[in-house]
Amino acid sequence: MPYPFLRVHRNHASSTETGGEPTPKDYTPEDLVAIWEEFLGDQERRHQVSTIADLYPDVRSIYVEFSSIEKFDPDLANYTLINPARSLGAAEDAIKRMVSHALTNPFLHFRIKGLPRDSRVEVRKLRAKHLGTFVSVEGLVRKATEVRPRVTIAEFECARCGFQISVDQDGMQFQEPLECPKDDGGCGRGSGSTKFRLVTDPSTFVDTQKIEIQEPPEGLRGGAQPERLVGYIEDDIAGKLSPGDRIILNGILKSQQKGTQIKSTLFDISIDVNSVEYEEHEYEEIVITPEDEEMIREFAASPDVLDKVVSSISPTIYGYTQEKEALALQLFGGVSKTLDDGTRIRGDIHIVMIGDPGTAKSQILRYMAMLAPRGIYTSGKASSAAGLTAAAVKDEFGEGRWTLEAGALVIADKGLACIDELDKMNDQDRSAIHESLEQGTISVAKAGITATLQSRCAVLGAANPKYGRFDENRSIAEQIDLPPALLSRFDAIFTMTDRPNSEMDTRIAKHILTVHRRGEVMLHESSEVIPGIDRAQIISDSDVLMPTMDRDFLRKYVAFSKRITPIMSDEAMRTIENYYVSIRKLGEGEGASVPITARQLEALIRMSEASARARLMIVVSAEDASRAIGIVQYYLNKVASEGGRMDIDILATGTSRSQREKIYVLKSLVQQLSDERRGVSMDELIQKASSDNISEEQVRSLLKRLSDAGEVYSPQPGYFKLATEERIG
Repeated sequence: MPYPFLRVHRNHASSTETGGEPTPKDYTPEDLVAIWEEFLGDQERRHQVSTIADLYPDVRSIYVEFSSIEKFDPDLANYTLINPARSLGAAEDAIKRMVSHALTNPFLHFRIKGLPRDSRVEVRKLRAKHLGTFVSVEGLVRKATEVRPRVTIAEFECARCGFQISVDQDGMQFQEPLECPKDDGGCGRGSGSTKFRLVTDPSTFVDTQKIEIQEPPEGLRGGAQPERLVGYIEDDIAGKLSPGDRIILNGILKSQQKGTQIKSTLFDISIDVNSVEYEEHEYEEIVITPEDEEMIREFAASPDVLDKVVSSISPTIYGYTQEKEALALQLFGGVSKTLDDGTRIRGDIHIVMIGDPGTAKSQILRYMAMLAPRGIYTSGKASSAAGLTAAAVKDEFGEGRWTLEAGALVIADKGLACIDELDKMNDQDRSAIHESLEQGTISVAKAGITATLQSRCAVLGAANPKYGRFDENRSIAEQIDLPPALLSRFDAIFTMTDRPNSEMDTRIAKHILTVHRRGEVMLHESSEVIPGIDRAQIISDSDVLMPTMDRDFLRKYVAFSKRITPIMSDEAMRTIENYYVSIRKLGEGEGASVPITARQLEALIRMSEASARARLMIVVSAEDASRAIGIVQYYLNKVASEGGRMDIDILATGTSRSQREKIYVLKSLVQQLSDERRGVSMDELIQKASSDNISEEQVRSLLKRLSDAGEVYSPQPGYFKLATEERIG
């Protein structure tokens, strides 16, 4: 009886005989070279060949559109997709023939771009049937190694007789000679009887870079993890990619056997890259048909378009109207500008929400990440080496080389990065995120790698108060556990407090109960009869929980709006200018605090532009400016005011003007009352400070701050001295 796991190979009938697709036309090697020569004989392509002959080795590649091959000979185009290695090799031989009068044995490439849509395969849908074929894969560069040489033709020298042998190196496995060939003039000894030494000078090398791409995050739904694919890029196109780049790789899908010591029946896949195409337009992955465009323009014509967008943001979460309006503007974003001197002004709107437990911060972040055309959700406690920003790492992927790895902000380039637990990020990320928020770039300098990666994304952050929950007896500003330098880079800072209030609690309870009841009813069939339950009435009463706009339509609407670059009208400029100047005037008096700075002015401009974009308007109106002013005024009143007066220093430095004055008084008292040995006691400080209207709690709080800053120290328990003998007063 034959063994069931042994397969007998027989000659199979062609696919046409078995009713499948017709067998593609076959070519002899000589016919294939000849037909490529004919294709390259076209006037435009002949010019490219001549350019190679003139500029080699600076120019080593010819690029052609797949559509031009298909137009020339559909059979050849089809053959190239199915047998790319043979077809591309023949095309390169044809180019070498055409330049043989000018170049001797050149190293040339024939690169194809613009593959048809049916040849574009998602990373997660690559299968065994794609092995050896020409495929097009869209993705985002996650990792990229340094460019290093790979040997393609290795020259070996026999240790016994000195004879040199050439061995072609196909793939990534290093091949050594099995014997010193006697027929060619060698000694005939096998590899067990002699040693072969690699001679590098006559060997041929090519620049190689290893990259890893992952599926674009916006294409993933339901918590799916992005799948990844390794790619090998060679020669003149190596070293041109950076982590975070959105690209299309065209190349041949290859397989490598897993395991080195113990061989596995499982194989890994990778792509030998023939050409790379870059994203030319923002949100290219979102297809907007003429019908979609008509619906978008019709929707934009309604007078309450922004209200409809706002009501589509987390409708199951009650309240937060102003916050949701700011989030809606963040989706559309302002206009990024590059000035004559090269200065870049960001258009991305950054928002941070700092709230008590149970105020739906994380839920809002996850919803926004799903809603944005290109959104990513992550935590400040990132576990990967790249974290939130980027890193140069030496790991198994790089095979001993340094690898540049993109973090969340780089992956979210030109999109929205939703970062939960922003207050818990590590120090490396905290320092790097400053640059990302303001400049839209992340710089990496490590192990000889110096790179600047793009991170032009809007950031939506969430954090907890310093003490877990906001305390009514303390100012909100001193309970925000984020460095002032980082906090001041956000365009809007919202505090979300949870205070018992019977009227508000009743509304929230009814809303949450309605959400759950609707969810319970939706689990049952519409035809199902449940005693005491009126399904239709429950659905009707809870329609307010339905987003006004379908999520897919809103994503298309936002993507379409990015094509518009609004310009400030005179009325909008006057509205913003008058508001800014009037608020600044509040700080003109002697001893007054600075109420607002140019950073808030730029936030007003960005939000005004976003408001115009949301209406698909090319001109920013006074109404757009007023909407932005309302949002900025709302958050400043909550987080940057003290005693009814606005003081932007609370955000910019973490210390209000009145606090600075109290610190000054306290340091003066410490200096005046200290004896040389012990300093001054806490009790004496509290007693003296009370005459300057500084409470006991404030004394203790300010002393802790001064101690943390290294300005005072405690020579013995309960006593304090100035750290330096500075003269105060």
